[in-house]
Amino acid sequence: MILWITLAVLAAITIVLAAAPLRRRWITPPIYALFKRILPPMSDTERDALEAGTTWWDADLFSGKPDWKKFLQLRRPALTTEEQAFMDNEVRQLCELVDDWEATQVWPGLPAAAWRFARDKGFLGMIIPKHYGGKAFSAYMHSQVVMALSTRCSALAVQVMVPNSLGPAELLLHYGTDQQKNYYLPRLAKGEEIPCFALTSPYAGSDAAAIPDTGIVCMGRHEGRETLGLRISWNKRYITLGPIATLLGLAFRVEDPDGLLPPDAKPGITCALIPTNHPGVVIGRRHWPLNAVFQNGPTSGQDVFIPMEWIIGGPQQIGKGWRMLMECLAAGRAISLPSASVGTAKLAVRGTSAYCAIRRQFNTAIGKFEGVQEALARMGANLYMMDAARRLSALAVDLGEKPAVISAIAKYHVTERGREVVNDGMDILGGKGICMGPSNFLGRAYQQIPIAITVEGANILTRCLIIFGQGAIRAHPYVLKEMRSTADSDQQRGLHDFDAAFFGHLRFTVGNAVRALWYSLTGGVAAPAPAGIAPEMQQHYRAVGRLSTVFALMTDVSMFTLGGDLKRRERISSRLGDALSMLYLISATLKRFEDEGRPEEDAAYVHWSVQDALCQAQDALDGVLANFPSRIAAVLTRLLTFPLGLPYSPPSDALGAAIATAMQTHGSARERLLAGSFLADDLRDPVACGELAFGLLAFVDSIERRLKPAIKDGKLPPIPQSLPLMEAWIANAAAQGLVTPEERRAISDFARYTDLSVHVDDFPPDLGASADAAKRRQMTQQPAEIAV
Repeated sequence: MILWITLAVLAAITIVLAAAPLRRRWITPPIYALFKRILPPMSDTERDALEAGTTWWDADLFSGKPDWKKFLQLRRPALTTEEQAFMDNEVRQLCELVDDWEATQVWPGLPAAAWRFARDKGFLGMIIPKHYGGKAFSAYMHSQVVMALSTRCSALAVQVMVPNSLGPAELLLHYGTDQQKNYYLPRLAKGEEIPCFALTSPYAGSDAAAIPDTGIVCMGRHEGRETLGLRISWNKRYITLGPIATLLGLAFRVEDPDGLLPPDAKPGITCALIPTNHPGVVIGRRHWPLNAVFQNGPTSGQDVFIPMEWIIGGPQQIGKGWRMLMECLAAGRAISLPSASVGTAKLAVRGTSAYCAIRRQFNTAIGKFEGVQEALARMGANLYMMDAARRLSALAVDLGEKPAVISAIAKYHVTERGREVVNDGMDILGGKGICMGPSNFLGRAYQQIPIAITVEGANILTRCLIIFGQGAIRAHPYVLKEMRSTADSDQQRGLHDFDAAFFGHLRFTVGNAVRALWYSLTGGVAAPAPAGIAPEMQQHYRAVGRLSTVFALMTDVSMFTLGGDLKRRERISSRLGDALSMLYLISATLKRFEDEGRPEEDAAYVHWSVQDALCQAQDALDGVLANFPSRIAAVLTRLLTFPLGLPYSPPSDALGAAIATAMQTHGSARERLLAGSFLADDLRDPVACGELAFGLLAFVDSIERRLKPAIKDGKLPPIPQSLPLMEAWIANAAAQGLVTPEERRAISDFARYTDLSVHVDDFPPDLGASADAAKRRQMTQQPAEIAV
């Protein structure tokens, strides 16, 4: 009965929508007046945040009808010949100059040789055009570099990443005057200037629009002459590269109490460039974020006078800083931390999967235990999806997009999955993972994972406020048009635009309701799938289409019933954001599979990660309905969307076992999963030792199988685990002529590499405090990092 009532209501709405002249005369005006009355006024910063950046695939997902043909026709991310050569040479050389344990325990920081190499070889100017002396690398190349460096040392990745992300170079490229570009960009490209950008204040962290730092427009003296400028006071913290920066990018709020600016000027948040040696600039001591040693610290100033030409873009950019930051942050957020998190995950997966294959307990490789396989499968499938999202998000930037919503999705979900990967790796490693030392390849990552969760927008707020809160208005096909029409000073034009937007919105909602019901009753089979794709993947495309329609419908129901209160119902908006995010991650995963030529060996990674994300998406939508304040709306919406129950199931145990086996098998599938990560050629590196042992494993296993009859007959004892006993066992087998010289060398090398891989470090009772004191004295003679 309820279903028939719902259909009748939808039919009545459809009839009303068709009568445009009648509607505009009798129906639209009171609705328009109501909207104008209840919609809260939008501040300039809110408007800038909403209008900053661009919409892309997120708008398709909001539409309920994603255009798969358009999406799959997007080019595959790829490096140029020049970029690949830089990866093969300069990136590898830089990685070889750094050891993460020494960086954190000896210096602490990057060794001088590595920092000098990074500056001299152009790592700090990757995004700067060549005519300014930069590398002009693509966003995808920028992402590849950060990812590779992150598999070696977090401090190395961060200190290369920051100058190429949100900072002076990015802001100058988009908004700087010609004079500012011509002076600063060549110096930044060569590393002659070390940049930082100061945004976060103690009482305005994630609420950056509320920064209390102020610049008062006034007259002052600069270079011996009286000039119009700003007297700025600020107090900032968490500023990466701040302690060694020579050029400070600063965000502050401009005030003009004496009316010295032109009448049309709009004081507000503004960005400026200030040399750190300028009188009054204070660079504080270093922060110490969870034993990470990238340079980070506070900066402050009191009544520091700067001339107007130090404003980025000149005086005409006063008050436009918030929009500048929002647009640039959208691009940087899509690249920096997602790439770093993928690099960390690749380090964890490479080291842990090899360890699982070579480490034995109860005379069985631990990677064959189902409990370990469960965690290992999560690691591999999560990494596959993380890397897919990283590539797609970087491609968006290369295509000229400034993807505000997508960048927030990538930052939040890739860093969260990175945390899951590292946690699973630590569970598998057990005691080896919790004992610090040069042999622990995962301990520092485990310590420092919360940094990625916290910076560039804390994940809790990114999930609660940005992904859906910004996306619901920005990416929705009608909402922003409705809001703009109600703010129009021309009443007639506003009414006409509102009529088109509002009733277009209603048609959109009705269409999604009908499609949602049809897709539900047909089990999703009626949802479209693109032509020419891998047949076994069609179900996933149809599932995304179905849930996209459900998501679009639930979004509209939530906005219609909750109105402006939706902003404050963070649990509901967060769940809607989770659903949208899962659809984006699934899309990226499916595209990666197509881009890479549909390798059959990778299908398990796709199926597991997509099935897992579909379950998370449907659970998020189910959570919206379960907690919706209007029970009538919740019941009607559930009848339209999930009348037969929740359709998607978690990945099977067999699928997880297949992934765990693939991760412990040499071959192209494992190489694709770990592509772009750095692997040292150094026996002091535990990951390198694990890979060497892993490379010999198949050969050693074949020898072991051949020798089983000899062991059973008593000619040889069972193969021991410890290295000294193994050496004696090998000598015994060789003396009996049971192994060839080549096999003896292989078994001996395997035992040695395995021993180095599973080794756990130990220290003197004082944990080396006396030795550390000597090292610190040495540091005064050989600094780790040298500011230009």
